[in-house]
Amino acid sequence: MAALQYYDVILKPVVTEKSMNLMADKFYTFYVHPDANKSMIKEAVEKMFEGTKVEKVNTMNIPGKPKRRGAVAGRTAARKKAIVKLTADSADIELFSGL
Repeated sequence: MAALQYYDVILKPVVTEKSMNLMADKFYTFYVHPDANKSMIKEAVEKMFEGTKVEKVNTMNIPGKPKRRGAVAGRTAARKKAIVKLTADSADIELFSGL
């Protein structure tokens, strides 16, 4: 597999009520590439969003849920989620400012 570039690491932000409440404490939640590690996620956030400094990164693997459609059984796709904490003097991520 080819090496991941920083713009391939972050797939999309997670927009839920819980993640919106965490933004007040400078925690931001993203779906990330399943092969990305914490240092890659930290580098990607700092390069993609100007003025941000990452304090720590927590990651979790989310398994797919079992689903049925008639007689056909399957699973939804597995995902990886990262919760990124920014430092106190860091700039906020503008992507979430209008939400």
